[in-house]
Amino acid sequence: MRGCSLGCAGVLLWVLVAACSRPPLHQQEAFVFGTRVEVLIAGLPEAQARPAAAAVLREFDRLHRTYHAWKPSELSALNAALAAGRPQVVSEEMAELLADAQRLARLSDGLFDPGIGRLIGLWGFQSDELPGSLPDETALATWRSARPGIADLRLAGLQVSSRQRELALDFGGYLKGVALDRAAGILRAQGVSNALLNIGGNVMVLGSRDGQRWRVGIQHPRQPGPMATVELDDGEAVGTSGDYQRYFEVEGRRYAHLLDPRSGRPAAGTQALTVLVTARPAAGTLSDAATKPLFIAGSDWPHLARRLQVAHVLRVDGDGRWQISKAMQGRLQFVGVPPQGLEVVP
Repeated sequence: MRGCSLGCAGVLLWVLVAACSRPPLHQQEAFVFGTRVEVLIAGLPEAQARPAAAAVLREFDRLHRTYHAWKPSELSALNAALAAGRPQVVSEEMAELLADAQRLARLSDGLFDPGIGRLIGLWGFQSDELPGSLPDETALATWRSARPGIADLRLAGLQVSSRQRELALDFGGYLKGVALDRAAGILRAQGVSNALLNIGGNVMVLGSRDGQRWRVGIQHPRQPGPMATVELDDGEAVGTSGDYQRYFEVEGRRYAHLLDPRSGRPAAGTQALTVLVTARPAAGTLSDAATKPLFIAGSDWPHLARRLQVAHVLRVDGDGRWQISKAMQGRLQFVGVPPQGLEVVP
């Protein structure tokens, strides 16, 4: 049995905006980063909202094309140079992204690692069509022996090199958050103060909707519909990682796309993990990047959450038990009856 393909990777979050008494929103959608993206703008006439939303979607498309790891792009050209043992001169933008990704990898003890592109390829998670069988064990053992990662990159200005030829970069767990921050900047520059940006369940908001907070619902990992809702303030972002996004099953066991760099295998022990990042520089980037190491860390997530300065966390473990940080408890509204045995983590 196969799980969700790339095309439905965004079924993580509902934007709860339906209300007959409110003025209509301007909404534009597209399919970028392998998922559905949408831009909602409130409180502006169509003539101003439409070009602002269109500018955001153009930037999403540019980022997707520039940093696609598996199609011809600036990133795939860098991967080819690394595999050949050649240094490569990159754009200033890419150099900044690589340096920031290395910083986040260090803070997460290497559990966030955009340098595991070859491992992603071994498992087949780079493809729209998910595999129906496990990767070759010898190939996995070879990868684990080399253990390439983004820490192997050497950055000298705009020149990038590595002695580790097995290193291959994939920004799939990072770029959507970067795009949220870019989009927020574009909208503010065009006079948009109230908007919601949704990239496959990674959400960032500006302002409010007609004076009321934007409210979003967080997908239940094993049931249809949201398990909780949260209201967001200006500049806040929410990200979710789940084992129900992209996975396949072999002999009744689920293999999800969230790979543990330590073992070279899909992380086990967590069904879903959501973070809320309060307003700060690069809040969108952090909301995307932080969910991966916290998901992979399992029950050790509080340690990494503190290092990454993420106070608002909701986790559903492999047995369906809920853990929630005290800060998140004050922001979350459960849908239906609150779960029994909810563990609140200081």
